[in-house]
Amino acid sequence: MNPNNPLAGNKIKIAFFGTPDFSVKILSLLQKAGLTPSLIVTSQDEPSGRKLILTPSPVKTWAKENNIEYIQPESLKTGTEKILDKLSNFDLFIVAAYGKIIPKRVLNLPKFGTLNVHPSLLPKYRGAAPIQSAILNGDNETGTSIMLLDENLDHGPIIAHGKLNIEALHPNFLELQEKLAEISGQLLIETIPNWINRKITPKEQDHDLATFTKKIEKDFGFIPAENILDQNLPMEKATVIERKVRALNPDPGTFTIIKSQKKDIRVKITKARMENDKLIIERVVPEGKQEMTWREFLNGNPIN
Repeated sequence: MNPNNPLAGNKIKIAFFGTPDFSVKILSLLQKAGLTPSLIVTSQDEPSGRKLILTPSPVKTWAKENNIEYIQPESLKTGTEKILDKLSNFDLFIVAAYGKIIPKRVLNLPKFGTLNVHPSLLPKYRGAAPIQSAILNGDNETGTSIMLLDENLDHGPIIAHGKLNIEALHPNFLELQEKLAEISGQLLIETIPNWINRKITPKEQDHDLATFTKKIEKDFGFIPAENILDQNLPMEKATVIERKVRALNPDPGTFTIIKSQKKDIRVKITKARMENDKLIIERVVPEGKQEMTWREFLNGNPIN
């Protein structure tokens, strides 16, 4: 038994549902604390890259590297008798960015229910894009929530909150995701023993204060070229663009169409900053090229 296990002799059997890098960070922290799940449930392999190579999720890769059993059900809503049998002997489910709907009859299987990690201060930013929304809206504070999962979207009662002040950080998506995953993992480690020992009373969310986010589509990342090239762009517009670049990279990304003297070029904008209330574009990826500085791109592609 791991001497760092916060449950000491009260060993419980955990199944973990997750898919992206955010989930991997949480898994690693749980493992270090002696709370390693004995089963991983993750999404199926998906085509990735230009060649659409079938690629495992980061969580599947982590499970294989750590010799932990994993399953990849196409759905938990239909044809689940075999899955129900597989999950029937667990004490606790933990869900962190699984990406699929988990029906009520699965949520209710474990003795201690299903805890869900959501990277926002619920009821704010329910839905698919809570981290991006905190950046896009210029929030000074964000955080993570652990809730008792029910069949509705990010609706269940709150078990614990962890807050993060980001006013001075100006993080991009990957930086903020990493920080929130760290907070989420540590919060789970602190919360699970108290939950198992019935020391926490779930608190109903104030549903009247709920805000919802949707999956961000590629078109949302378009930025008109005139705004990129305008040296006197108003600060309000410049701030919106800078936040967009931080929030949407690496996926789905931010881009513009530059009309050079040669041709129209689709340019992905990967890094920008605000300096003296002005927008500074730093790094770009022109279509078919490697990443370069904005200045390098302009030098090689004179603008009409």
